[in-house]
This record gives sequence, C-alpha cells and structure tokens, in this order.
Amino acid sequence: MTGKINQVDVMELGDRSKESSSPWSSTMLLVRLTTDDGIVGYGEAPTTFSTLSVMGSMKEVERIFKGANCFDIEHNLNEFYRNSFYLTRSFQDTAALSAFEIASWDLIGKYMGSPVYNLLGGRMRDSIRAYANGWYSDCINPDDFVREGKKVVSMGFTAMKFDPFGSSYDDLPGEGLKMARSIVSALRSELGDRIDLLIECHGRFSPRYAMKVAESMKEFEVLFIEEPVHPELESALHEIRSVKVPVALGERLLNKEDFARVISQGIVDVIQPDITNCKGILEGKKIAAIADSFGVQVAFHNAFGPIQTAATLNLDYNIRNFLIQESFDQFWPDWKKNLVRSGYSFDRGFLKLDGKPGIGAEVDEKVLEQHIVSGIEPFDPSEPPWVVSNTFSKAPKFQ
Repeated sequence: MTGKINQVDVMELGDRSKESSSPWSSTMLLVRLTTDDGIVGYGEAPTTFSTLSVMGSMKEVERIFKGANCFDIEHNLNEFYRNSFYLTRSFQDTAALSAFEIASWDLIGKYMGSPVYNLLGGRMRDSIRAYANGWYSDCINPDDFVREGKKVVSMGFTAMKFDPFGSSYDDLPGEGLKMARSIVSALRSELGDRIDLLIECHGRFSPRYAMKVAESMKEFEVLFIEEPVHPELESALHEIRSVKVPVALGERLLNKEDFARVISQGIVDVIQPDITNCKGILEGKKIAAIADSFGVQVAFHNAFGPIQTAATLNLDYNIRNFLIQESFDQFWPDWKKNLVRSGYSFDRGFLKLDGKPGIGAEVDEKVLEQHIVSGIEPFDPSEPPWVVSNTFSKAPKFQ
C-alpha cells in the first residue's frame, strides 16, 4: 500500500441539451485520482463563468499531485503554494487545488476504511440541518415565492434562502425595495415563524443600499442576510451590522488568512467557506477553528454538485460551530442527482451521510461517462450565472 497517485482525470460534465447559465444546474468539474493500488478518489471544483480557466489550473495542479503520495496533503498543498505565485489571489488556482485536496481525502478514507469525518476527529452531531436553495426558479412576485415556498416546506425543510431583489444591481430603487419587502413579508406571513428565512444579496449592492436592505429585513427576524455589499467594499459591513441583522459571507474568500481578516475585524456573524475554492477540507477545518475562536458560526457554501455536498457534510459532522447547511440537491436536474448512487440522503429537512469510507459518495461511472462535455459553459447575456433561473431577466426594471 503506497498511496502513490499515478493517474489523473480532469472532466467537465453537463447536459448541453438542457443547460442554463446557472452553474448549480449546469456544468460540473471533477477530478478523479487513481493510485497505483487501484483506489479511486473524486474531487470537485466550481465553474461560475470560469470553467475553462479552472480546468487549465487543474492541469497545473496535476503536475504537483501526479506521482505524489495522497496521504501527504500538507506537503502537496505547500508544493503547489511554493510554485503558484498568485495562489492567494487566484480563484482558478484555489478551486483547482481544492478539487485535488478533496480527492486526496477521498483516497485516504478509502485506504483507512473510514469516513473522512472520523479522520478529522469524529462526529459532533448525527445529522445535518439543511436549508433549501435553487427552489425559486421563475419566481418574480410574492405569490410566486409563496407558492414555491410551500412546496419547499412540504419537503420537510425548516429553512430556505432566496434572492428577492430581481434585476436590481448596485442600487435598489424604492419600488425594488418595496417588492423585496413584499416577498419576504408574504413568506413570513404564509409560512410562519417555524421557517427560517435567509436573504441572498449576491454581493450586488453599494453600501448605501445594502444598509436599506438590512434595515428593511430586521422586522422579519431573518437568520442572516448574505453578502449585502460588493465583496471589495467589506469595510462597510461595520455600519451595516449596527442594524443588528446577522450578516453572512465567505463564498468568495479563498483561504484561512482571508477569513481570519474578516472575522477578527468583527464584520461578520456567520462565515460561508466553500471547500471547493478555499483549498479544500483541511483548510475548511482550519477556517472553522479560527471562527470558533471568535464565536462565529459556520454555514458552508455548497452550490455545485454531489461530490461537493458529500465532502462538505464530513466537515459539518465534525466542527463544533456548525449552524446550517446549504442544499440545492433537491432542485438539481436529474443527471446531476443521478451522478452519485449513494453516500448521503435527505430526509425531512436533514442531510445524513451513509458512513461509507472516504467522502462517502459512490459515483455512477456510467452516468459520468454519458455526461462528459467540453467547451465553455452556457452564457445568457440577459441574466448573470449567479442568479436562480429567470428571476433576473424576467423581473421588472425599477428606476
């Protein structure tokens, strides 16, 4: 048993006949690592408007990992850090590295005959409370959101995240704010206090309008508002948090140092690392520990595919300061749902790993092979890839 990685396969998956520009429903990037003992591990990288550039970086990471020992995660990460001059500022590099890191843990768990969470220190909990995302395609007005929100509740979810801001960007005209308030108010009124509401801002507002969002959401007792300002304007969060509405962010932060900065500045209540772009599972564990030192909770970002979900759940089981887990799984297209035969399950609002070795996901190789594609991901000039389908392009344009 050597653990030497002797084969690397980088794959783009999708369904070109049905793809939209939203990455949670379209393109996937996977890496498959095979050792000289015949053990196979999978990792995943995000694709948002960057599929080909991330794939290019994955080829660079391959030069470090191919021939390396899968057990030597810290060493292999440091070797890439030493050679990749812009790693701390490159989403493409950290995304690529994360996929290989996750696949390495999958291999290690399989070698040891143990789920990854046991190798990280064991379980703090037996199941993972999830919140729904991706459920509100084509929702424009309050009635649309209430109709689809009731379906989410019927699935057993006790929390849901959504973006009620339509096509607003940078600023938020009075009519746009009124519409957003009406949507949130209708959901709170129809679904009651038993459902946690999470407000997605997608990092789209300037500080002045982000403050208006925070003030308008306070009465609805939302669990948090996510990325209320453009990410480079994070200093404005000091004032926004004074409204006493919890603020979450983190899917665009690339390493523990970035998280240490925002956490120590006291500008965030909940962090949302994405282990497919912040250097993987081990870095995610370190980030959670930094947050725990400041009393900050963790709600991992999780918007892409089942390999990411399985890997993230291992950390959810393990960390002390877990809050809630994002889940698009119930709203994926069928091909993405079927990519993994087993590994984790969803039941009445909770996710649970099966306890299989590695990250726990059993990939259906036939489905994988049927959905290998190539080329740039879909692009809809009328709607950014970070929104849920038809909630931006079909929304009214307020002046």
